[in-house]
Amino acid sequence: MTVRQPHPIEVRSFEILRSRVDLSPMPPLWRAVAERVIHSSADLEYAVDLQTTEESLERGLAALRAGAPIVTDVGMVAAGITARETICHVNDPAAARMARAAGITRSAAAMRLAYAEVGPGAVWVVGCAPTALFEVIARGVAPALVIGLPVGFVGAAESKEALRASGLPQLSNVSEKGGSAVAAAAANALLYYEGEPR
Repeated sequence: MTVRQPHPIEVRSFEILRSRVDLSPMPPLWRAVAERVIHSSADLEYAVDLQTTEESLERGLAALRAGAPIVTDVGMVAAGITARETICHVNDPAAARMARAAGITRSAAAMRLAYAEVGPGAVWVVGCAPTALFEVIARGVAPALVIGLPVGFVGAAESKEALRASGLPQLSNVSEKGGSAVAAAAANALLYYEGEPR
């Protein structure tokens, strides 16, 4: 296994964020995710906005290490996940056809197509479309982990609240903020994690 060598700018960024917020009381995976999300967004509020359990993150980490597929809602999330290939059907013509026929968004249709491809046990990463997150919840995808961090004023906070209420293993945040870069950062934190879970 090749040890990842972060760029000096990334190293300095982590030094600065650690000087501004103390995340040491967090369990190791939660801390790794929170630090990478803060690093990617320069938003210290994520220290208290992120919601998860260490058990959920451990489950996601184990699945990723076992080669579980990663499904994303949009291409920007897929582009930000740098350590692994992902599955994203939002630009698939079949998603557009399904969306028109079913009266749903392309992002929601893409989730349906992805589930037909990957089945249970995948890691789902939603950083843009609340409708995609609602679809993951409704579809009963039996995930290893759902990273639900869509952004926006319409449905984002509500979809994340629904995710937390669903009982699925999840990482989300309470506020309306989020986005593709933040969701990708959370996934990358698990993919880059070199230690053993607690």
